[in-house]
Amino acid sequence: MPDPGQGRSLLNLERVSKAYGVRPLLSDVSLGVAAGERIGIVGRNGDGKTTLLRIMTGAEEPDEGRVSRQRGLLVGVLAQHDDFDDSHTVREVVLQGKADHEWAADARLREIVDVLLAGVDLDRAVAGLSGGERRRCALAGLLLGEHDLVILDEPTNHLDVEAVAWLAAHLAARPSALVVVTHDRWFLDAVCQQTWEVHDGVVDSYEGGYAAFVLAKAERQRQAAASEVRRQNLVRKELAWLRRGAPARTSKPKFRIDAANALIEDVPPPRDRLELQRFAAQRLGKDVIDVEDVDFSRGTRQLLSHATWRLGPGDRVGLVGVNGAGKTSVLSLLAGEAAPQVGRVKHGRTVALQHLSQAVAFDDPEARVLATVEGIRRVTRTADGEISATSMLERFGFTGDKLTARVGDLSGGERRRFQLLRLLLTEPNVLLLDEPTNDLDIETLNVLEDFLDGWPGTLVVVSHDRYFLERVTDSVWALLGDGQISMLPRGVDEYLERRAQAMHLKVAPPPAAPAGPVVDRVAAEEPAGGSRSTAKPGSAEERAAKKTVARLDKVLARLAEREAELTAELAAHASDPGKLTEISQSLGELHEEKEAAELEWLEAAELLE
Repeated sequence: MPDPGQGRSLLNLERVSKAYGVRPLLSDVSLGVAAGERIGIVGRNGDGKTTLLRIMTGAEEPDEGRVSRQRGLLVGVLAQHDDFDDSHTVREVVLQGKADHEWAADARLREIVDVLLAGVDLDRAVAGLSGGERRRCALAGLLLGEHDLVILDEPTNHLDVEAVAWLAAHLAARPSALVVVTHDRWFLDAVCQQTWEVHDGVVDSYEGGYAAFVLAKAERQRQAAASEVRRQNLVRKELAWLRRGAPARTSKPKFRIDAANALIEDVPPPRDRLELQRFAAQRLGKDVIDVEDVDFSRGTRQLLSHATWRLGPGDRVGLVGVNGAGKTSVLSLLAGEAAPQVGRVKHGRTVALQHLSQAVAFDDPEARVLATVEGIRRVTRTADGEISATSMLERFGFTGDKLTARVGDLSGGERRRFQLLRLLLTEPNVLLLDEPTNDLDIETLNVLEDFLDGWPGTLVVVSHDRYFLERVTDSVWALLGDGQISMLPRGVDEYLERRAQAMHLKVAPPPAAPAGPVVDRVAAEEPAGGSRSTAKPGSAEERAAKKTVARLDKVLARLAEREAELTAELAAHASDPGKLTEISQSLGELHEEKEAAELEWLEAAELLE
């Protein structure tokens, strides 16, 4: 049965306009969000996506127009920057001070904490967290709450591929409405039912996620482009055929599929892989980078153990792994910026390598954009021929006043684009890219992908952006924590499957104790090593633990209801000392019962980890 609340209006913008200085970001925009809708927002950096979110949440007021919200609407917001008090602990800012047994007894809360706060000490001060850890804490704190509408601004920043996949599944299963700004195109497809494109002061709405948005936008552009004579002739022929027949008899879904096929049937593949590899072999020679029997450690952690990996001319490789697996360190090893403890990393004689790191820094912030680029190279050779420095800048979004802007005045996204462009102008034949999509909007990502399509060199990419990874690479390799670099024939899907299997592996239990009386309570034995054991899959111990967890879930739910009732009674009898004493005594007994049940639940749950 459908949810009776589904489809009711939660928030509406009516003829809203907003400008900064003389530049209009939103002009006469009208749109709305209904209960249960999941909407993705895309657009160029600086075109007003975050401003639109801030107007929707009330953080900014429009210059003109009206914003109406349902009375009592509960809105959860993830901004690009958190407002944590650095003197507080993670437990205080994320879990509101809850003890472990309080949140761990709720399966939904436990999953959020386990995924987003993995490896983060809950009693650690916020001041000592990295930017990525702070971001995950902010996201976890939001998801732990209950909201009618969730608004997220770049939620996948600092998340690895595995966490992004989990977040997509979690948001798709939540009953709340969702509005999300993101440049992660795989995430848009996995989560969103509508796409809003913010551009030139207007917001265009498209049904579906990113793939549907691209198709619909291409169709709109095709219909509007009078210069595309052949395509227009096809449209006219199609219309003439429809006028002769009965359009009502045509199945709409089939018609849309046929239209999509007609639109793309004459489009070539993104790149000719064999041709590029042939061209790369001419430039690079047979040997590129050989990692031979390498042991490699960072600090006390060993990342590679007797690892061998060979990169040849024209190889296009994606490297994945959880945060902290050592992906960035492996790129430094390939670049020659770090040395292995054992073994060697050998570069071919013709290798011209460039490494795009995550840090964005420039030697001279006073330098001008065009002058800096022309100082590197005025004309660059590409697979399609020569291209001038100015044309390359325009291709990467630097036009007009941006050509003479100071490097130090560029925004974060512009700095990232400029950093990447400077590397490409040196005409490398080996590129190592560490999170190249950070701070880049979808339009710039498309430009970068188009450039790499015709770039005939060896490419190694580390990225949490699954769409970009699958779009520009031909094979995926992974750091799985076993000291090797493993090839994954089925790509990211195989990586996620193998990670899921690794997370569910059970540790063998200690030798069975002498037979004794069976007790109802499942007790976790403490082995000699000091850590708790897990139950063997399919064993009687595991079945008993599952029954105990299921029983205690119901017990804890009943106790929580009773606690709420007693708390309400306390407020109702505030003027009756005798009744207050009676209720307080009952509450004390209930808290003792609840604490015992929570501890028992934790012991049983540890057997199932």
